[in-house]
Amino acid sequence: MSKGLIFVVIIGAAAGFMLPTGNESAPAAKVANGAPEAYRETTLTRAPNGHFYVHATVNGQLVRFVVDTGATSVALTEEDAERVGIKLDPSNYREIGRGASGPVNGQLTRIASIEIEGKRVENIRGAVLQGSDVSLLGQSYLSRLRSVEMSGEEMILR
Repeated sequence: MSKGLIFVVIIGAAAGFMLPTGNESAPAAKVANGAPEAYRETTLTRAPNGHFYVHATVNGQLVRFVVDTGATSVALTEEDAERVGIKLDPSNYREIGRGASGPVNGQLTRIASIEIEGKRVENIRGAVLQGSDVSLLGQSYLSRLRSVEMSGEEMILR
């Protein structure tokens, strides 16, 4: 019986030494060529209005987002879209969704890249929202991260 217990302890110890300790780099997202980006944890603090905000580099330009875990995709304001090089054509605007106040009009698009502290995602489904005053960081970006955790007044992106 004691030989079996010793064997289990040895296997457990060996497995413990092979598990990551949290000090190593781990992939947070993949770049186009498949090479992993260095892992960085991003901690956001809840703003007084209850939302989480983050600045991200979109197609090389800085954009301020509300992190919206309930949004299906990334949504840019018209102003942010123009600044990051997305061509707008109001004739392409149509109903692309429904919000709390009814139909949401805009233009579907693809975003070349969004990066937050090394967490780079490319070829992201998105939309440009007509008349919106805030860009939303939704699931088309968030779901491609390793994890998104919310606890109390903090949100952690990995």
